[in-house]
Amino acid sequence: MTTFAKTMQTYKTALLGLLLSLVMISCDKDRNKPGKSYFPDMEQSQAYETYSQSPVMADGKTNQLPPKNTVPREMIPYDFEKTEVNRTWAGETLENPYKDDLVAAAEKGKRIYGIYCINCHGELGDGKGFLFSSGKFPYPPGNLLSEKIRTKPDGEIFHVITVGWGLMGAHGAQVQPDERWQVISYIRNNLQK
Repeated sequence: MTTFAKTMQTYKTALLGLLLSLVMISCDKDRNKPGKSYFPDMEQSQAYETYSQSPVMADGKTNQLPPKNTVPREMIPYDFEKTEVNRTWAGETLENPYKDDLVAAAEKGKRIYGIYCINCHGELGDGKGFLFSSGKFPYPPGNLLSEKIRTKPDGEIFHVITVGWGLMGAHGAQVQPDERWQVISYIRNNLQK
């Protein structure tokens, strides 16, 4: 081995030793000391009290209204109110996106029905769920097998699930719109056959 090769080998070994030393030093078992902070302004940002003055905003307010025409994440606007006229209007306007493929949607809808609907409407959809059959609720929930429900448009059922109707509470906050259509598909394809 030449002198140059020996020198290069020594430098490589020294460099490797230095890198291993740095790695070992950076591994600290004391979790109470997080180490160096290279961007303290991002880690420890200035917080303002809710109703205090803010030098950052043009109007000097800390609380700001959301920008116009924005919608909170995962919140889909629903233009129909809880009235009989709006329920009928929803039935005429809204269409089930799964009407051509009820079978695939019904499989997903069955799981959601089991979570949100089965306690009141029952496993068969006859309105004899545990809530009623246990005597905890004196009035029977709607029978999803009745001719009245069979003849209702899917949009009306969607509306009732969303905003509630009669004794049924609104489920729009718990059940996403796509899932509501899947439940309707399950009712139409599995329970009402």
